[in-house]
Amino acid sequence: MPSSDRPSEPLPDKQGWWHHAPIHRFEPGGAYMITAGTLHKRPLFTGDTRLSILEDTLLGVFREHGWQPQAWAVFPNHYHCVALAPAGDGGLPLRDAVRCVHSLSARELNRLDSAPGRRVWFQYWDTRLTYEKSYYARINYTQNNPVKHGLVACAEQYAHCSAAWFSQNADDVFRRKVATFGYGRVSVADDFD
Repeated sequence: MPSSDRPSEPLPDKQGWWHHAPIHRFEPGGAYMITAGTLHKRPLFTGDTRLSILEDTLLGVFREHGWQPQAWAVFPNHYHCVALAPAGDGGLPLRDAVRCVHSLSARELNRLDSAPGRRVWFQYWDTRLTYEKSYYARINYTQNNPVKHGLVACAEQYAHCSAAWFSQNADDVFRRKVATFGYGRVSVADDFD
């Protein structure tokens, strides 16, 4: 193919995935599962202080810009979040919200570690949740992710996820409904062990 005919973007493979970065499609008012990882899967957010920085930044940015976090879990080298996007033009698009979370959390972490300019984040993956079953399964998956990674025996024991809040504050019917949706077959980029 002559160079003038080459596309400026890489072509998707047969499954629709870009070779160099995940596709990000955003629709206001949608439900999304977001997963982000640190560069080279390095455990940079170690300890309670750093995990709190990431968790507080994630929740603060999303809430400030009209997003409604439904479930979240943060770890030393990645995080998962299920959130509802703001409807209409009033909120921040997902790409911009994630960029803000990553920028603010990286700056604060680098300040603590005296590592100005260090690249912290690699990229993020998102899935728009269009089916009710998928939505419930991903909430369950996100909240039980600390158990999946072997950090705790019961998700409510992990301080940096929504499981304890969910068990204390969610409506009983909703909580039981979420628990019935298995998460073992949920396909999420989660090879951060």
